[in-house]
Amino acid sequence: MCATCGCGEDEARVTLVDGADPPEHEHPHGHEHPHPHPGAVLDARTHTLELEVAVLARNDETAGRNRAWLTGRGITAVNLMSSPGAGKTTLLERTIRDLGRPVSVIEGDQETVFDAARIRAAGARAVQVNTGAGCHLDASMVERALAALRPEPGSLLVVENVGNLVCPALFDLGEARKVVVISVTEGDDKPLKYPHMFAAADLVVLNKTDLLPYVEFDPERLVRDARQVNPDVQVLPVSARTGANVQDWYDWLG
Repeated sequence: MCATCGCGEDEARVTLVDGADPPEHEHPHGHEHPHPHPGAVLDARTHTLELEVAVLARNDETAGRNRAWLTGRGITAVNLMSSPGAGKTTLLERTIRDLGRPVSVIEGDQETVFDAARIRAAGARAVQVNTGAGCHLDASMVERALAALRPEPGSLLVVENVGNLVCPALFDLGEARKVVVISVTEGDDKPLKYPHMFAAADLVVLNKTDLLPYVEFDPERLVRDARQVNPDVQVLPVSARTGANVQDWYDWLG
């Protein structure tokens, strides 16, 4: 989490991708300039714990404002989480094209506006949040993104979080529901290796099922282990590439 992984909101950049070409100048972000990393210099465990509690408390306060703002406008917000390459963006592109209702997307990546450009090309408004060294989005980043994106009242807002199965589960963004996307190419052991992510999820989307004949993956084990850490979680097998069972996903979104 923030106090130990080195991420910080001071590095986040918000870029609205709204029908214009992506910014011409994209570059890796180094650490040549000085900026504070308080957790890295605190040796006392109690001090580190206090800092973590303060970070999460401030995040929860901002998440509450986000949730109230979204609810007041009738906007349903879904936080989409996965490891890199699970197929979140492909699933979103198909969803935007098929759903037949306004969709806005907040994209989270450490660098580039690649995914926001794909979402824009699929027909949705998108804003890119680049987190620099950060491994997740937090509520303040989403608050800034909402101000730039201005999603339509009554619409669906999807937050595509930074790709990893650890940190994103710990931060409330003000969303209504959390979804984990897991692909069959990642292995069926992830629920017990990353239990916090699956425990936080309202839904598990099992993606790339069209590749099942070619990989060693036991869907029954994935379901069993996911429900071991989250007994009520629903698991939806889909293929975002072929469109198999995606209607179940659309029905779940409402």
